[in-house]
Amino acid sequence: MTDRLEPIRGVMAPILTPFNADLTIAHDLFADHAHHLIKSGCAGLAPFGTTGEALSLGIEERIVALERLLDRGIDAKQLIPGTGLTNLPDTIRLTRHAVDRGCAGAMVLPPFYFKNVPDEGLFTYFASLIERVASDALRLYLYHIPPVAQVGFSIELIRRLRAAFPAQIVGIKDSSGDWGNTQKLLTEVPGLLVYPGSELPLLEALSLGAPGCITATANINAPGIAEIISLHRSSKTAEAKQRHEAVKKLRLKIQEFGPIPAQKFLLSMWSGDERWRHVRPPLLSLPDAVGRQLNSTLEREFAFAPSSRA
Repeated sequence: MTDRLEPIRGVMAPILTPFNADLTIAHDLFADHAHHLIKSGCAGLAPFGTTGEALSLGIEERIVALERLLDRGIDAKQLIPGTGLTNLPDTIRLTRHAVDRGCAGAMVLPPFYFKNVPDEGLFTYFASLIERVASDALRLYLYHIPPVAQVGFSIELIRRLRAAFPAQIVGIKDSSGDWGNTQKLLTEVPGLLVYPGSELPLLEALSLGAPGCITATANINAPGIAEIISLHRSSKTAEAKQRHEAVKKLRLKIQEFGPIPAQKFLLSMWSGDERWRHVRPPLLSLPDAVGRQLNSTLEREFAFAPSSRA
């Protein structure tokens, strides 16, 4: 494996996508935020995920947005863009683009429109994707988020994909919210890079060999999450547990308000850039009074420091 294909170890942010008032992508703000996240402790970024409103973005928009990030100096080795759609041709195109631009990998949803599909159908889909992208540099990270997609990856399917394509099926983002599932992935699928989709089980996952996590709240709390990983690596167990408890409470508070509109409101308030307020339909922006209440709660209950803000 070449250097540019080494796995990303640490916290990754599924970066929020900022929009102008006309709901076009605010490319300058997108790149600024990407640089801020890297400087704040993120080992990598996962653009065009759920947090990035990926399924509200067009194919050309994703391609252009990735190009703009690279043009602004974001290292492709730190990027694992989401490329999964509900049809194979568009998924192939986005995945091939990520590979051609030297990204560390591509994160791919299952084709989720048709429900209750057998594992054989999903295996055929990913086998076709790998065959048609046809690149030795292809590294796929499965995106397992059954609470949203309603279609997921069974342990048996993942084992089969790993056995058939060990060089291409290298990892998974497990956003199931089910620690039992994450634990099985870490202990029963040898060689698979397993990133929990939240910081909630981070310490437990790190103890079982997880390389890090890919979590929405890294958009506002990358330093706090990165510190837990650093403390764990330094075998400072008590300190890591203490910090983890604080970070988990913050995460749960953000979840109460909706991670996408809540974090966008906070970034808008902290940066003074109103473009952060915008989300694409069907999502709705957080009402001003609610957002200010959230900000006050973070200051009062969590002493959320300005140093952790954009």
